[in-house]
Amino acid sequence: MICYDVKRVIYFFLDGQLGENKQKDFTSHLNLCGDCERRAAIQSRLRQFVKKRMHIDPAPEHLKRRLARAVRAFRAEWSASQ
Repeated sequence: MICYDVKRVIYFFLDGQLGENKQKDFTSHLNLCGDCERRAAIQSRLRQFVKKRMHIDPAPEHLKRRLARAVRAFRAEWSASQ
């Protein structure tokens, strides 16, 4: 893995979404490249900071229904235009 690849997949790595082989390649690269290791550490701390400060409120039911109707209408219009 090269630095460009690390920049491209860092969010997948932080989310635990990389496959086992890519995860190992990523970790190996971080152990060899101080710049990428710092970049990953900064991104990780930034994500933790944001998560701690986020307050998740569920969407009101009327908004959920309205969005569901909008999605169904969009799908119907899209299907009709195809």
